[in-house]
Amino acid sequence: MNKRRVSTFLSAKVFNRLVLAATRAGLPTPGVVVLETTGRRSGEPRRVPVTRLLEGDKLWIVTEHGRKAAYVRNIEANPRVRVRAGRRWRKGTATVLPDYDWRALQRRMPSKLSSATVRLMGTDHLTIRVDLDPASGAPRSAGPTPP
Repeated sequence: MNKRRVSTFLSAKVFNRLVLAATRAGLPTPGVVVLETTGRRSGEPRRVPVTRLLEGDKLWIVTEHGRKAAYVRNIEANPRVRVRAGRRWRKGTATVLPDYDWRALQRRMPSKLSSATVRLMGTDHLTIRVDLDPASGAPRSAGPTPP
């Protein structure tokens, strides 16, 4: 069994399931966001937790397996994504940056343990930048305004 298969198995069967369950339960997942892409074949939403660096309206991701990761291929087919950071979903546009220095980006990531795991288990690192749409500061309406 090769490194990529072990890493993919651990991510898909253990880590990703735990993190997705924690986010559904409203538990904090520091250093991790849920990235939602559109399946390139199915057209269905696909969610995967990813280690991230959030700087204002820019989200940075370093992939473990580059274009072999389904979410990367989904982004290349349709760059519009949603990201759940904390309890909020935000829309954005993802860009794959093959020539970006992923090592320098990883040194800036808040979760050193997650970054070390990505470096250790990764086989073909790649950087993705998500330009998030401006956040709406308007409060949500609870219903019609009384006269």
